[in-house]
Amino acid sequence: MPNPTSNTKKRALITGITGQDGSYLAEFLLAKGYEVHGMVRRASLFNTDRIDHLHIGESPNPDLFLHYGDMSDAGALRNLVEEVAPDELYNLAAQSHVRVSFDQPEYTVDATAVGVIRLLEAIRGHRKNGGREVRFYQAGSSEMFGSAPPRQSETTRFQPRSPYACAKVYAHYQVVNHRESYGLYAANGILFNHESPRRGETFVTRKITRSATRIKLGLQDKLHLGNLDAKRDWGFAGDYVEAMWLMLQQERADDYAIATGRSISIREFLAIVFERLELDWKEHVELDPRYLRPAEVDHLEGDPSKAKRLLGWKAKTSVEELAGMMVDADLRLAERELMLKYAGHEEAQRLGYR
Repeated sequence: MPNPTSNTKKRALITGITGQDGSYLAEFLLAKGYEVHGMVRRASLFNTDRIDHLHIGESPNPDLFLHYGDMSDAGALRNLVEEVAPDELYNLAAQSHVRVSFDQPEYTVDATAVGVIRLLEAIRGHRKNGGREVRFYQAGSSEMFGSAPPRQSETTRFQPRSPYACAKVYAHYQVVNHRESYGLYAANGILFNHESPRRGETFVTRKITRSATRIKLGLQDKLHLGNLDAKRDWGFAGDYVEAMWLMLQQERADDYAIATGRSISIREFLAIVFERLELDWKEHVELDPRYLRPAEVDHLEGDPSKAKRLLGWKAKTSVEELAGMMVDADLRLAERELMLKYAGHEEAQRLGYR
């Protein structure tokens, strides 16, 4: 429940707080003195590891509150908005894996597209019932541009090429529609690829750094990937959450493309990572058609000039610095894995099992 002594604090609600972006945004807002509420999905396993340092342990942050909820449950979303009565609502929840969206298109659309209109209607109902004005941020994606030629900006026509991208386009236009029809303060952030050591291991950049460091220590030998020629504009998630916040501090809501303005191929990202580990990626990477998309997006490269001009925002971290950050974190993880592996082997030998 909210802390009654913190009534003067700004209050934010984050859906998807347990994800990569949600964890960085929670840290960012808590550092700015916000009272932060996060929506988490009920699961039989703990899924809060990215924010455990904020809400458990010796000194949990007293301004962080977690609530159960789901983007498919309109009633729960309405109740959550009424209970928290946030000043700002950041919607980061989604089925966000592009390749998986081809296998689960209906679920992707329900969570990623229809879930957004459920939230927008919850905000509209909250205001109608006498609640406070809520400023809404929707996490869009550069995947919405699809086959549109680079560089892509806020004025580029969307040409989505996956169920995930189609769902994000629907959500984008619902935000625009609610802003123009009902006067809601609702902003779209069209974020190009943003990564970090907290990125899920099924996403290509983290899959590469996780596997490369395991290969370095002899824990695995091969890395299986799909299209190596796809080019992406990769930035650091910790930089991008600041842009989310800045969008909701403006006098009026608008839509912004958030990017570094530079793209490289997966092949080039591989080279950066493996060279840092003094390895040759060509000796370890194998192409696997299972990881190819039915419809590929060849080249995404953002034009962040509007964000720089109106928000005063620009990316601080280069892709080389990002790759290094991820390699260093995953190398520490692989070292712990190696230590546990051999500690277990020695213990098994001691007990006579090997």
